[in-house]
Amino acid sequence: MNEPMLWLVLLIAFAGIEGLTAGLVSIWFCLGSLAALFAAWLGGSLMVQIALFAIVSVIAMAVIRPLARKWIQPRQAKTNADRILEEEGVVTETIDNLNASGQIKVGGAIWTARSATGDVIPQGTLVQVDRIEGVKAIVTVLQKGNGTAE
Repeated sequence: MNEPMLWLVLLIAFAGIEGLTAGLVSIWFCLGSLAALFAAWLGGSLMVQIALFAIVSVIAMAVIRPLARKWIQPRQAKTNADRILEEEGVVTETIDNLNASGQIKVGGAIWTARSATGDVIPQGTLVQVDRIEGVKAIVTVLQKGNGTAE
């Protein structure tokens, strides 16, 4: 097989792999193969072709990958749920996991709440949000409603 045909086959193979994948995995090798193909057409030696393939592939990876990462994985903005994690709130409706009831007020908003321990938490109790499960805040008691620490 002559050298231009080899680089053309590699170019098509890398492009096919790129087309089958969701992320950028071989686009830089496509560019390297293309550079080596041009070098072969212009009569460059096999060593020049291989060197061009390697150099262009590395440069393409160094340039394209950071740019593509910004487009493929954009920054994720915090949601309202993220903002209440580890925040303190007040129980506005007694939390009872068995009866599927309970609400807290945290960050100026009312949230459906459940106890992390499964204990009933009375209205007026100071709680901390441990995690979010679906639309429910999972909380633990910080202080009883009468101001005494638990």
